[in-house]
Amino acid sequence: MGIRYEDFLDTAYEPKESDLVCSFYLEPADGISWNGAASRVASESSNGTWAELDVEGSVEDLSATACAIDEESGQVTVAYPDALFEPGSMPQILSCIAGNIMGMKAVDRIRLLDCKWPKKLVESFPGPQYGSAIRTEILDAGERPATATVPKPKVGLNTQQHATVGYEAWTGGIDLLKDDENLTDQSFNPFEDRLIESLAQRDAAEDETGEKKSYLLNVTASGNEMLERVDMAAEHGCEFVMVDVVTTGWGAVQQVRERCERHGLAIHAHRAMHAAFDRIPTHGVSMRVIAQIARLCGVDHIHTGTAGLGKLANEDTRGINEWLQSDCHGLTDVLPVASGGLHAGLMDQLLTELGTTIAVQAGGGIHGHPDGTHAGAVAFRRATDAAARGESVENAASDCPELARALEKWGTETPR
Repeated sequence: MGIRYEDFLDTAYEPKESDLVCSFYLEPADGISWNGAASRVASESSNGTWAELDVEGSVEDLSATACAIDEESGQVTVAYPDALFEPGSMPQILSCIAGNIMGMKAVDRIRLLDCKWPKKLVESFPGPQYGSAIRTEILDAGERPATATVPKPKVGLNTQQHATVGYEAWTGGIDLLKDDENLTDQSFNPFEDRLIESLAQRDAAEDETGEKKSYLLNVTASGNEMLERVDMAAEHGCEFVMVDVVTTGWGAVQQVRERCERHGLAIHAHRAMHAAFDRIPTHGVSMRVIAQIARLCGVDHIHTGTAGLGKLANEDTRGINEWLQSDCHGLTDVLPVASGGLHAGLMDQLLTELGTTIAVQAGGGIHGHPDGTHAGAVAFRRATDAAARGESVENAASDCPELARALEKWGTETPR
C-alpha cells in the first residue's frame, strides 16, 4: 500500500523527545475536514504529496505525524522526526515547517505558532555568544537595562552629523548608538566613514563619562559584503554588529554568527519585515517562532516589542521574552530589546511589564526632547535607572530638569 494523506494522521501518537513538535493554527478550506487539513499539513511539510505513492524501505520513517487536533481553538500539533532535518541548517528546517504549507489550498489560514525544539537539533546550532551577559561583559550596565538610541531622522544625516548625535547621546548616559534598519552604505553617510567617525566619538564619550560605550553597526548586505563589513567592524574596534535578520535571511545570519565568533563580536538583531509574517494573527509565522529561530542562529539581542506601550503592534512580548531567557538545552539566553515609540515617561510602566533584563531603545523619545539629544539622553537614562529601582518617573523628575521637561512634553502617554 502506498503513502496516503491519512497515513500522516495519528492522534494517539505521543511525540518522542527527539521530535521537533510544532503547533499550528488552521482554518480548513471549504470541503476539507479537520483531519484532512491536518494530515495534508503533515504530509506536505515532510515527505508526502497529493498522489498516493508506492515506496520501499524506511521512507515512511521520515513522515511527520499530525498528533493532536483541537477544533475549538483551531490548533493542530505536528511532530517531525529528527532525521528529517539537516543539523545546523535553519533554511532547510524552515523549508519544511513553514514552506509550501503556507500556500496550500486545503487551508484558508495557517500559522506556525510555536515550536518545541529537541536537544539534538538545538545542539547543532551555536546559539548566542553573550546574550544578556553583554550588560556586564561588554557594557557597564550591571543589573539595569542597557540603553540604546537611533539617530533621527532615520536616514539623511551625513557622517559627521551622525557621529555628533552619537556623542551627545553617549555623554548623556546612553550605552549604545544604533544604526537604523535602512541605513547601510549610502552616499550621504558611507559605511566605513560612519564606522570610523562614530567610534572616534565613542572613545571621546568614554573618556568623558568613564562608562563603556559601543555602537550597533548595521552590516546588512549581500553575503560576502556583509562578512567583509563584520571584519571591518572588528578591525576598527567595534564590539557589535547589527543585522536585519529577516530581510537578510537565516542562512546569512548563520554566516555572520560564525564570522563574529572569530572576532568576539556580539550580534544585534533587527526584525524589520517580521510583520509581513506575524501581523495577521491567523496566518504566517508568529514572532515567538521568529525569536526562537534567532536564538538558535546565535543573535545576542533581538527586538521583541513593548508590551503595547510603544507605537508598533505587538504579540505576546512578555511570553517571547520569557522564552528567550528560559533554559533551552543549555543554549545561551538572548537579551530582548524594547523599542518603537518609547520615551522617558513610559519607563516605569515598561519595566513593570517586562522586568529589567532587557535593553530599551528610544529614537524620537530622545532626539525630540525640547532641549536636544543630550538632554533627551539624560532624561531617558535617569528614567530608566529610576524605574529599575522601582521609583516612579514623576518622582525621579524632581531632581532632573531634563526628565521634567520630557514629561512636560510627552507625559506618560503611549504615542501612535
